[in-house]
Amino acid sequence: MKTKLTLTIKKEIVEQAKRKAASRGISLSRLIEEIFEKDDADLQTSESQLAAKRLLKRLEEMEATRAPQESEKVALTRYLKEKYG
Repeated sequence: MKTKLTLTIKKEIVEQAKRKAASRGISLSRLIEEIFEKDDADLQTSESQLAAKRLLKRLEEMEATRAPQESEKVALTRYLKEKYG
């Protein structure tokens, strides 16, 4: 038996879910059904595990920092030579 459901979700999340469903050739409703029909590991994880997953996701989304062009020792030597001649 199917029933209608109204949810309040961030617009960005809805758009992302619609794109994911479209890329798989299924409806958004079917995508949600599939998520809850399978034995979802996230439903059985602890709060600390969920927090760790969220942190990992944020870290993965962050822009990588560039490695310095020169080592700190070389940079210090260059700076001191420029300053004191």
